[in-house]
Amino acid sequence: MGDRELVTLPARELRRLIGTRALSPLELMDACIARIEALNAGVNAIAATDFERARAAAREAERLQMSGTPLPPLHGLPLGVKDLQDTEGLLTTRGNIGLRGHVPAADNTLVARLKRAGAIVAAKTNVPDMGAGANTRNPVWGATGNPFDPALNAGGSSGGSSAALATDMVPIATGSDTGGSLRIPAALCGVVGLRPSPGLVANDARPLGWSPISVLGPMARDVADTALLLSAMTGFDARDPLSYPAPSDGLPALADVDLRTLKVAFSEDFGACAVDPMIRAVFRQRVAALAPLFAACEPLAERLGDADRAFDIARAEAFVAAYADTLRQAPETIGPNVRANLEMATSITLADRAWAHLEATRIARRFQQLFERFDLIVAPVTPLSPFPWTQLYAERVDGQPQRTYYQWLALTYVVTLAGNPALALPCGRDERGMPFGLQLIGPLRGDARLLTMAQAIEQACASQRELARPRPDIDRLRTPRPELRSIVTHPPHPSPSP
Repeated sequence: MGDRELVTLPARELRRLIGTRALSPLELMDACIARIEALNAGVNAIAATDFERARAAAREAERLQMSGTPLPPLHGLPLGVKDLQDTEGLLTTRGNIGLRGHVPAADNTLVARLKRAGAIVAAKTNVPDMGAGANTRNPVWGATGNPFDPALNAGGSSGGSSAALATDMVPIATGSDTGGSLRIPAALCGVVGLRPSPGLVANDARPLGWSPISVLGPMARDVADTALLLSAMTGFDARDPLSYPAPSDGLPALADVDLRTLKVAFSEDFGACAVDPMIRAVFRQRVAALAPLFAACEPLAERLGDADRAFDIARAEAFVAAYADTLRQAPETIGPNVRANLEMATSITLADRAWAHLEATRIARRFQQLFERFDLIVAPVTPLSPFPWTQLYAERVDGQPQRTYYQWLALTYVVTLAGNPALALPCGRDERGMPFGLQLIGPLRGDARLLTMAQAIEQACASQRELARPRPDIDRLRTPRPELRSIVTHPPHPSPSP
C-alpha cells in the first residue's frame, strides 16, 4: 500500500493494522510526515513540528508493538494538536507574537492523556491569534486556507486541525470550542467535530474553572473515529472542577440505531440568528432529504432566548479572566479580536453578569424541555459559505450588520449556552461547491447517544452523492501558496514549520 492510500484509511483501521502488526507506527508516521511536506505549503494547516522526535516516538511505539505488550487504544496513531494546547518541548504559540518562542515544560491535561492512550504528536495545528475568532489566521504562522479553495477561510478556531484532517495529514486531531470553534471549521472543511458536554473532557487550562462555555473535544474524518478519540479523552481530573468520571469501561461502543424510531426537530435560525438565504435553501434541501428516514421531523417555532447578549457577557468575562494581565503588562501583543472582548467588558456590570447567567440558565432549560419531546435537534452550523481568509470576520449576514467579530457564530453559540453536546456532520456541498455541515444536537450529557445517532445519519448519507462527505482536490493543494504566510510579522522560533 502506498503512502497516499495509507493516510486516507480511517483511524480505527490504522489502529487495527497496528494491533495485528500489519502496519508499523513508524511507517504510518513517515506517511503522515510525507503528506504534510507535500501539501502544507498549499493550505498552511500545520504550525510547529518536530519530526525527529515524532519519529523517535513512533520507533518506541513499534518496539512496544513487537514486544507483545497490550497496546493502548490509540497506539501509534499520529495526532494533530491544536496550537492553543501546551505540548512539552514543542513550540506552543497560540498564534500570538508574545508567545512566538514559548516552549512548554509540560503537556496540558488533554495531550498527556492522549499520549498515555498511545497517540503520538505529529504536529501542532494552526489557530487564530489566541483562538479568538472563526477565521484561522495569525501574525506568527499566517492563515490557513480552506482545502476546497485555499483563497477562502477554513473556519476557526480549530481551523488548522480541520484542514489537516480534510487533507489526510493526520487521522485524528484535537480541538476546542467556546462559540463554535470545533463545529464551524469542521463544517467548512468537510470533517467531523464534536463539542462534548462540559466536564466530559477535563480542561486544566480554563481560567474560570466553573464556567461551562469552553470545552475541549475530538475531531476526525468520520463519526466512528471521532468516538474513538473521545473515548481516550474522557476522565476525571481534580484540576478541572467540572470534570466527572467516565464510565468504568469508557464510553460505550457505537451501537446501531434505527432512524425510523427517532423524533427530530429542526431549526434554520433558532428564531433569532441571521442566516444567508443560500444556506437556508441548502438546509431545507437536506432536511427534506433526511426527513423520510425519521419517525417524525418537525420545525422548531419558539425563540429560545437572548443568546446574543448572554454570550457577549459570558465571553467577555472569560476573556478578562484570561487576558486582563496581558493587557496591562504587554498590550502590544493583544490582537484586535481579543482586545474587542476586553473593551466590551469595561461596560459590563455585576447586574449584567447576573442577568447573563440567568438567561443562559433559561436557554438551557428550554433546550432540555425540547428533549422531552425529541431525540435530536438539527440546525445549520454556519450562516455563510466560507468567505476569503483575507476578511477577518463576516461583517454582514443576509444584509444584517454584525455587532461583533463573532456574532455570525450565533447558530453555534446558542447551543454553547444550552450546554448540550453538538456535532458537526459533513453533508454534501452548498451551492458554491463548498462543504456544508449539519449541526446535530443531543440531550444533555447524552454524548454517546448523539454519536450513535450521528453515525446512523452519516451512514444513510454515504450512499447519496449530494449528502455524502465531500473530499477536496488534493492535487490542487500541491501548489504552494505563499500568500497564506503573508501576514506573518515575526518568524516563529525555534521550531520550524514545514
